[in-house]
Amino acid sequence: MRILLNNREVDFEEEIMSVSEMLDIKKFTFRMRIIKINGILVPKDAYETTIIRNGDNVQMLYLMSGG
Repeated sequence: MRILLNNREVDFEEEIMSVSEMLDIKKFTFRMRIIKINGILVPKDAYETTIIRNGDNVQMLYLMSGG
């Protein structure tokens, strides 16, 4: 499967995967993040059930606090 992840094409062996699976595969461990698939915000409690498919545009924004 090939998706657009943060404006870069990325290939995965999986045909479909959940948001949680993608985070594990890519080793993304930041706690404070926003994920959108094809422009639609994915709530954190839906990461296990939201499916990413071939051709999807996935955006991950990391939230940082500071002064």
